[in-house]
Amino acid sequence: MGSGVLISGEGAILTAAHVVNDAQKVVVIFINGEEIPAKVIRSAPVADVALLKLSWMPKDYNVAILGDSDKVLVGEQIIVLGAPYGLGHSLSVGHISGKQKEKTRTSGFVINEYFQTDASINQGNSGGPMFNLNGEVIGISSYIITESGGFQGLGFAATSKLAKKLVVDGNRRWTGITGFILDRELAWILNVPIHGGLLVESVVQFSPAYFAGIKGGFETMAIEEEPIVFGGDIILSVNGFPLTKDAFEKVDVSLEKESNLYKKKEFVLQVLRGGKVEELTINFKD
Repeated sequence: MGSGVLISGEGAILTAAHVVNDAQKVVVIFINGEEIPAKVIRSAPVADVALLKLSWMPKDYNVAILGDSDKVLVGEQIIVLGAPYGLGHSLSVGHISGKQKEKTRTSGFVINEYFQTDASINQGNSGGPMFNLNGEVIGISSYIITESGGFQGLGFAATSKLAKKLVVDGNRRWTGITGFILDRELAWILNVPIHGGLLVESVVQFSPAYFAGIKGGFETMAIEEEPIVFGGDIILSVNGFPLTKDAFEKVDVSLEKESNLYKKKEFVLQVLRGGKVEELTINFKD
């Protein structure tokens, strides 16, 4: 369960990638109780943002406006909406505590830009909008740092600029893969032939990755107290572009300028499986 925000009259909804990336079925519940199926059309786990498309529009709706997160200053008051612990359409207020541009290995993705806030964020808030006082969406709630499992004043949201660039205007296609980025150290431990790759933890049934024959893992182990599912394929490259950790961290330069990678409909993947390198092809309908 997570949250989201309607950003167009055509049924586009912004949310967090980790909420929907491994979902076989998505249903959106509006404030009036109306339930509408949706599908994931774009996803950027590197920044934990995703875009959904409703099967049809609700009877009554309001479209949120995306604001310019570059203009947001530390100390500004903000509003966060979401469904903490399933309590739908809950509101909390706070301030921008910081603006960060790097992320550690935690949760298997690398965020390039995000807001830190003291507004209350809990389970179920993920994917929900962060508004400025002009009513514009400036962030998408992503995760919290906690020792107890509850909110402790350290919440984080991907900036609207990043979400707009990657999944609204950009074309980060949803593959159905939940993965973990391997850095040089883990690549060496796993005997990966290059300095990194994407470890496939799971694959959603009937997704593009599923039909391409990509396999997920089966054995869960902990690295730095974080559970990771091993045993699946390790994707080494896409259309000849190596999936090293550096490549993921430079999403604003590398993947979008190198041969218009995300505009293609067919991708040839080099995959490490059982100690051997194989080639698989993943296709997209649109």
